[in-house]
Amino acid sequence: MSDELTDGRIVIVGASLAGLRAAEALRDQGFTGSLTVVGDEPHPPYDRPPLSKQVLLGIAPADSTGLPMRRDPKAEWLLGVRATGLDPLGKRVLLDNGESLPYDRVLIATGTRARPWPNPQEAALDGVFTVRTREDAAGLAARLDAGPRRVLVIGGGFTGSEIASACRERGLEVTVTERGPAPLVGALGGTLSKLAAVMQRNHGVDLRTGVTVTRLLGDGSFTGVELSDGSRVDADVCVVALGAVRNVEWLAESGLAAGPRGLACDAGCRAFTMYGIVTDDVFVAGDVSRFPHPLFGYQLLSLEHWGNAVTQAEVAAHNMVSPGPLRRPHLALPTFWSTQFGLNIKSVGVPTYSDHVVIAQGSLEARRLAMVYGYRGRVTAAVTVDMAKSLDYYQHLIETAAPFPPPPGAADRAIAAEITIPSDVPDPSVLSHGPTVALTGYLPDRRLTVV
Repeated sequence: MSDELTDGRIVIVGASLAGLRAAEALRDQGFTGSLTVVGDEPHPPYDRPPLSKQVLLGIAPADSTGLPMRRDPKAEWLLGVRATGLDPLGKRVLLDNGESLPYDRVLIATGTRARPWPNPQEAALDGVFTVRTREDAAGLAARLDAGPRRVLVIGGGFTGSEIASACRERGLEVTVTERGPAPLVGALGGTLSKLAAVMQRNHGVDLRTGVTVTRLLGDGSFTGVELSDGSRVDADVCVVALGAVRNVEWLAESGLAAGPRGLACDAGCRAFTMYGIVTDDVFVAGDVSRFPHPLFGYQLLSLEHWGNAVTQAEVAAHNMVSPGPLRRPHLALPTFWSTQFGLNIKSVGVPTYSDHVVIAQGSLEARRLAMVYGYRGRVTAAVTVDMAKSLDYYQHLIETAAPFPPPPGAADRAIAAEITIPSDVPDPSVLSHGPTVALTGYLPDRRLTVV
């Protein structure tokens, strides 16, 4: 490892999970130079998954979600400071306080923010919330403590479903609206989303599917919504769970391949320019990235997963201080989990990269099962419901490009090809939320003029 790579100045933009783990990994990899971490929130890095679970249930306060440090990265932390631009020629990160940070290498880990309600006046009504930050979760938890008569959740993705589950566990009346045919359909496809719909309704959720919210009502305070089917729902609290927006606007003048789907990079986490040229001093990790994966046709993946943020940050840190032949690719399989309405849902692979599914273990009726997804005769994903111990077996099938439908193994019974059914993955445009794994493909985010 050369002194040139282990010394110098590294700036990490993004003081959340990926930024912290990258800073720690850089020191573990022998980086001895100047390390600066920039974060637009005033808090040290904290864990976001508990915000829609334990915090909303009142089990833990929002300010108790700080991430533990594996080691002191001996970094300068610039918190409450927002990056406003990147100058790749001058090698500077521009800040909203008018200053700039010089760098030799920079890691972009700016993540995502909650997609707001599109009408700013309606979004400003008292009682309308999104859940992304500590302040968001603390404010919503306090409102739920006050015992609202009804909570309306817009969007039936994982965040919206977890919030609805927390509200029902508190004994609150909940209405969930989803533009698609069922909750979680964007992440899990049609078959498992039907189970999600049954579970929500069995737990007392007023689930409205195939409709959109056309207007938030209220004069100062939120009082309800009008729906596209002409109906109206009265409620005291509204939670907007319309997915995430990737924080790339600050890169608009940087010349990097940054757009609505994130910042494109190679398998080694090196960012691309807008002309598809790989950089050697700009790296990317976490939710803001989109990267190619050989198991999924080398299509660019955008993920919103805790595990991906950690593993990609560690790969990026390794490659920032390693010469070319020693660099390694980020090839970890996407994994995620969710607990809602008494169910433990875990996934590995990319369920949306599929054309057929098969129930390999258990059954929908038992509400305990393992579902395997396939694309063109190859296993590409698996989702378990209260059968998490089986997931390692299916992960091995995905990693080895095993044929679909899979052979008996972890299965409770033999699998026959004739019981495979279409995976029924919807067009994302018909959803009110995004899938947790998006195949962004090779479609450009803008037209380029070659000079």
